[in-house]
Amino acid sequence: MQRGKTISGDQARKRRKIKNALTGYSFIIINVVGVFIFWVVPLIFSLILSFSKWDQSQGLAGIKIIGFENYVKMWSDEWFRVSLVNNIKFTVLYVVLLLVISFFVALFLKEKVIGKKLVQLGTYLPYVVNVVAIAAVFLALFSRMGPISAFFKFLGVEDPPLFLNESKYALYAVTVICVWQALGYTAMLFLAGLINVPEDLYEAADLDGAGWRHKLLHVTIPMLRPTTFFITVTTLINSFKVFGLINIMTNGGPGTATTMLVYNIYRTAFRFNKMEFASAQGMVLLVVIFIISIIQFRVQNRKYEEM
Repeated sequence: MQRGKTISGDQARKRRKIKNALTGYSFIIINVVGVFIFWVVPLIFSLILSFSKWDQSQGLAGIKIIGFENYVKMWSDEWFRVSLVNNIKFTVLYVVLLLVISFFVALFLKEKVIGKKLVQLGTYLPYVVNVVAIAAVFLALFSRMGPISAFFKFLGVEDPPLFLNESKYALYAVTVICVWQALGYTAMLFLAGLINVPEDLYEAADLDGAGWRHKLLHVTIPMLRPTTFFITVTTLINSFKVFGLINIMTNGGPGTATTMLVYNIYRTAFRFNKMEFASAQGMVLLVVIFIISIIQFRVQNRKYEEM
């Protein structure tokens, strides 16, 4: 009799576990289906297209596998090579400027400043503002009759440069705008890391007679390694995905000055209707981002092992 009760009790527990599992899965099933439809399926289709030649007039039946031909042709394509070089230049400038500036902005925000919450809100606001609005504002700022040209004229420059319209300045102007847009979000991440640094470490450094520079180099920066690692990885990945500002403000120009990988993929696919060639470039971009992430994680793991 007791054995029967035990069996029925085990069955009841199993039923509860199954019921709880089904309840949990029911909450995530919509997201899983969404990811599968809008991410997994397009990724697989894009991968197949990258090895194919597609006659779109015949629909899916027009897809013909041609091997690595698209990947080979890609490296002889001038637009792709230029976009890759531009993206590398942009990435280096963007990551370095954003990390350095946002770190010191976070240090400033950590101190007692007048209207601290208001300053934090104003710093973070550009990150959530629509990219179209940001582009419109900076197009006005950099225009011939805009305040930036007026400022240079005030300094005595008779014919100030139009930064977004000149090849030697356009990429740097776009970089500055992107840094300004992402600055608030990155600074808030650094600020969260700074707040979590134990005050005991600073007090111990004060007792040892350490100045602000030594505390910065030997306490603050080492304690912010996890935060810095996260910001570096996400910033590197985001630097290879910049599109909106370029599409609205410069259209990749003047010439090819601001053409970068994602914009070139868009241009190849939707302006020249070369979906298979664009898919091959997209796969290369995916591999680049994957390699960057792997390198970053390995470097970080080695640092933790050494500590």
